Amino acid sequence: MKMRTWIVMLSVLLIALLGVCSAASAQSRAAGAPPSSIHTFSTADVASTGFFYVGGQYVGAPGKEVMDGAEYVEVMVPKKIRHPYPIVFFHGAGQTGTDWLQTPDGRPGWAYFFLKQGYTIYMVDFPARGRSSYNPVADGDGTLTIRTALQLEQIWTDIGAQGNWPQAKKFTQWPGDGPNKGKMGDPVFDDFARTQVQFLQGGKQAKLNLDAHIALLEKIGTPVILITHSQGGEFGWQVADARPKLVKAIISAEPGGPQIKNVDIAKIAYSGPGSYTWGVTSLPLHYDPPVSDPAELQPVLEEKADDPDTVPCYLQKEPAHKLVNMKDIPVLDVSTQASYHRVFDSCIPKWLNQAGVKTQYVKLEDVGITGNEHELMLDKNSDEVAKFFAQWLDKNVH
Repeated sequence: MKMRTWIVMLSVLLIALLGVCSAASAQSRAAGAPPSSIHTFSTADVASTGFFYVGGQYVGAPGKEVMDGAEYVEVMVPKKIRHPYPIVFFHGAGQTGTDWLQTPDGRPGWAYFFLKQGYTIYMVDFPARGRSSYNPVADGDGTLTIRTALQLEQIWTDIGAQGNWPQAKKFTQWPGDGPNKGKMGDPVFDDFARTQVQFLQGGKQAKLNLDAHIALLEKIGTPVILITHSQGGEFGWQVADARPKLVKAIISAEPGGPQIKNVDIAKIAYSGPGSYTWGVTSLPLHYDPPVSDPAELQPVLEEKADDPDTVPCYLQKEPAHKLVNMKDIPVLDVSTQASYHRVFDSCIPKWLNQAGVKTQYVKLEDVGITGNEHELMLDKNSDEVAKFFAQWLDKNVH
């Protein structure tokens, strides 16, 4: 009986202590401050910040004109600028510039990593995406779509269980936890899903982006470093080709692909015509000798793939046409260990090198960065990836 009494008394005491601690915690937070469930971090390295829009034009009948094709840009300046070339970030499909600001579990994103290194940072929301307006009339010839939560799980966050390509089982870096890790119900996944937005498919997005990105680089007015991801990779090649003197270097994290034809990642085989008919883009590039039709590139398939879990690549029939505008721009193209991109990732750097663009292709596990998926800027080891990028820039951009 005495034992039961002591247990009851201890339980009451424990509940009382928890209540006191909770009250003390609430009192210790300054009035008006966010609760701990709202992630914040220091911006001590930021000297100034702002936003602006570039590009765009008025469309519509007289009296009904609206602006179309403008692009939102956010800029951050470090307290001490230590590098003369700013970094411009291009995000992927279904994403916005928030990719670079914060991870879904609340850690500072790549923007803050590079601010600490002394780089001025520019981040965009592509035209018709996020904070850049979508015009349903002028932009309506493209298909507007959004990924489902199940698709996000299957291609990015729960690929160890749901991925249908060989490399998926190597995924270890999703920052969530618990029984629903990487799936609906995982708080980190749910916060990630909230960031996903609708996006244009097809050539309309590419044309809008090229015009806006030219306007952005011309407004900045000095050479920049492009860090691109996924769909943003295509747009990096396009603006570098259009304004080569304003691009100092390119780091492309799993750029959009594959080139020439689509790939069935489960079967590790080509599955029909693709959109990157100009080798690495859907829009024309400046080749030498000049090319007026992409068929003139005469793509031929390699006899053998690099390994059994990748496809052979399409290359030009020799002698190859050269991408003369990008020949002096160093490129780092990286592929993660577990991504579905690994099935075809080696093909774009092969095409670029054959076309005279100095491109270093790196499998991240070869430099000790393991277990990543396609959304590598959000993974647990995202700062390790950014550190590798910074080291590459120190060696290759002078």
